Amino acid sequence: MRRTKARLYFTVMLMLLVFSASFAAQKKDKNKEKGNPANLPEVIWRDPGDVASLNLLYGAGGKEHAPDPNGKFTFVKEDKQGTSPKFDIKDEQGVQWKVKLGQEPQSETAATRLLWAAGYFVDEDYYLAEFKVAGMPKLGRGSNFVSADGTVHKARLERKPKGVKKLGDWGWFDNPFLNKRELNGLRIMMSLLNNWDLKRVNNSIYEVDGERRYVVSDVGGTLGNTGNRLSRSKSDSKEYANSKFIGKSGPDFVDFVLHARSDMEKVTQHIPRADVKWLAQRLSQLSEEQIRDCFRAGGYAPEDVTVYTEAVRKRIAELAAL
Repeated sequence: MRRTKARLYFTVMLMLLVFSASFAAQKKDKNKEKGNPANLPEVIWRDPGDVASLNLLYGAGGKEHAPDPNGKFTFVKEDKQGTSPKFDIKDEQGVQWKVKLGQEPQSETAATRLLWAAGYFVDEDYYLAEFKVAGMPKLGRGSNFVSADGTVHKARLERKPKGVKKLGDWGWFDNPFLNKRELNGLRIMMSLLNNWDLKRVNNSIYEVDGERRYVVSDVGGTLGNTGNRLSRSKSDSKEYANSKFIGKSGPDFVDFVLHARSDMEKVTQHIPRADVKWLAQRLSQLSEEQIRDCFRAGGYAPEDVTVYTEAVRKRIAELAAL
């Protein structure tokens, strides 16, 4: 009898151990699956709320995240990737910033605000006419924008918030949003901004707040003329204003003008009229003052602000008229 009870006890304990191990393994697998970025919801657009109330002078980061032009910044390292001179700095609060010099700081700052107003995710970009950086070395690129005392001129500062992880890149014809209204609206925005630099590397996937966010993370090649390799430009108000926006308009689809690599020109073509109307309704809520603020934020001269504002308002009106 004792042997029988002992065997029964041993069998029960063995079963409990097996069950416990199996339960722990299942729980571990579920937690692993939950923490896998590939399982996070994918988003490319979010309703920004009342468009008419958005502060486009400060953009997505708001006034509270804006860098202090008189603050103390410390050089961290130079970034030699891409075509524009870039380097990293840190402010007094420990916030990291990516500084960009050259032709793109103004256009990128303004373009992010228009994209954000339309509901698209953007980096928190700010333009500073000048600020001083401690420990500033001789840069491999862009040294002509830095004075001997470490004063940096005409720069875009991109705030690097904590908790944001870059997961990779995405392509215009390779993403989860094909044929969706939100992606089609972003395609239109590329033509509205005259963004001729549509390389895959300029599109990022970020892990933020439990989401996989799809972002056009480099919009510096904008607000000029898309032209061709010899005639294209960026951050040129007159060339932007004189360029064509809408190409061919049919009963169901609209082609927008964008001169880029031949395969990239398709990005702004064959867009459903219903999706054009959806974006036009959103952009039409922007006031003239809000649009001006986009270009004031980019540090443009008053005359350029006026030219850009009138050109953008004209393009929005063209959208609304379709």
